[in-house]
Amino acid sequence: MTRREWMLLTASGLLCHAGEPQSRISVESYIFQQYAERQKKPLGDIIDEIFPMVRKAGFHNIELNPAFFTRDLRNRVLTALRSNALSMPSVYVGGGMHTKALAQQTTKLALEIAEICKPFGCTAVVNNADPKLPHAQKTDEELAIEADSFNQLGRALGQKEFQLRVHNHTPEMMDNAREWRYILRNTDPKYVSFCLDLDWVHQGGLDPMELLREAGKRVTEIHVRNSKDKLWLESVESGDIDYRKIAELLNVEGVKPLVVVELAYRENTAITRPLGEDLRLSRIYTERVFGIRA
Repeated sequence: MTRREWMLLTASGLLCHAGEPQSRISVESYIFQQYAERQKKPLGDIIDEIFPMVRKAGFHNIELNPAFFTRDLRNRVLTALRSNALSMPSVYVGGGMHTKALAQQTTKLALEIAEICKPFGCTAVVNNADPKLPHAQKTDEELAIEADSFNQLGRALGQKEFQLRVHNHTPEMMDNAREWRYILRNTDPKYVSFCLDLDWVHQGGLDPMELLREAGKRVTEIHVRNSKDKLWLESVESGDIDYRKIAELLNVEGVKPLVVVELAYRENTAITRPLGEDLRLSRIYTERVFGIRA
């Protein structure tokens, strides 16, 4: 990207959002990768479809990930964000953190993508540290490196006015959330906050309410999805997780995270509606339960 293109991008991005209040509801982009896969299309073939779909569903914020910032897609994605007046309060950038070499790669990518997203109101990078394969738990030494790597990444992002948010899947929930709790207790709250994915906590056999209480005001983002008997539903609605109780707890604790709708379908998820309608219904449910507007 040339300097002139960057200046134009920055100006147009800021103009799109100047004076607009920031909503605390967003939508995660993973479902669009699944959407492309189900149609047996590359992600690039649906770019012009999904961003208008997000706006039509009533969202003003979206959380993207590195798949949307490849050299082939980046400019098209940024153009689509601008033309649909979408903000990006956060961006998801995964990567390994339990070795120094992996952490260096992840840090470089996180800083690069954060700067690309900054003109669209991005103030946070969400990272889920890659697990060890196949399904092996990290050693105490590796967890110590991971915690130190998160602290360093948080400092580096903080110098650029971004917040680091640590996300979870089920590997962090193994052994009574050993990895998640280690990171919670061994990272600096000044540099490291948490994006608690409540469904993955539930899928991992733990109580989302318990972990929310433990992390307290370090939770600056939550990902919401629901299931019945741990089978993902096609929209965010009533199910295994009682989101009304989640909302009540957040209100009592004075915690005001970004609430990110993250749909995902399993092979046996019953899909009865178009994706745009699932997004719209998810937005309505989330607004009603959490008492905030998209």
